[in-house]
Amino acid sequence: MHTLWKPVHVVVASFYVSVSVLLFSDCVAYEEENHSSSHKKTINKFYKVNQQKTSDIAVHGLLLWASTGLLMPLGILIIRGSTKAEPGSRRSKVLFYLHVGFQMLSVLLATVGAAMSLKKFENSFDNNHQKLGLALYGAILVQGLIGFFRPHRGKKERSYWYLLHWILGTVVSLVGIINIYTGLKAYHKRTLKSTTLWTILFTVEVSFIGLVYLFQDKLEYMKKQGVIIGSESSILSSNQDIPQSQTQKELLPVACGRKRNALENLFD
Repeated sequence: MHTLWKPVHVVVASFYVSVSVLLFSDCVAYEEENHSSSHKKTINKFYKVNQQKTSDIAVHGLLLWASTGLLMPLGILIIRGSTKAEPGSRRSKVLFYLHVGFQMLSVLLATVGAAMSLKKFENSFDNNHQKLGLALYGAILVQGLIGFFRPHRGKKERSYWYLLHWILGTVVSLVGIINIYTGLKAYHKRTLKSTTLWTILFTVEVSFIGLVYLFQDKLEYMKKQGVIIGSESSILSSNQDIPQSQTQKELLPVACGRKRNALENLFD
């Protein structure tokens, strides 16, 4: 009887061991599955956050490019063009209000871009782009206030106001262009995406604006040169059309009694 219970004990023990092994393997598989799914969720969440931050950086860069890289330089070119117009004329007023509109829109876009940077990015101000951006935004606000509080023509303060407005506007435009380049560099460092194409396109735009800026000063001079050269050529051509016999006839000597009239003919 005792020998009959031995196989039964062995079978029962083997059954319990197999069940335990199966349960343990199921638990391990379940834990691995949970760990894998949680890891995938973490990766997906990180990817979504990374994609969102990349999009936010791109929008921030687009706003600041439109503000300091496009509208401000265009406003400067427009107001420089108005100096050639007659004061108080319709053309002068249209160009002035275009200048004001462009600068107000650029301040608005810069404000949106700065607010977006403060809200969505880590601003430790430990790099050149963030430091320049902070100083630039302060200068933009000051420049806008100076533009609104301009003295009337004829007042003594007008000259000082014009000098300050011109210097600060030029500095803001130049620093804004520099900060766009530093922003492209920071974008490449943060996202590892190439910015070579955007850098080339922006350089072409800045070069074109710079050429127009220089060309504005020389345009009137070139027009005057064309008028002077044209008048000189017309004088030369008219002199060539005069018959030689007529010119010799005018320079023929006359009698002594007619010296005064001859001198008058020479100097007429």
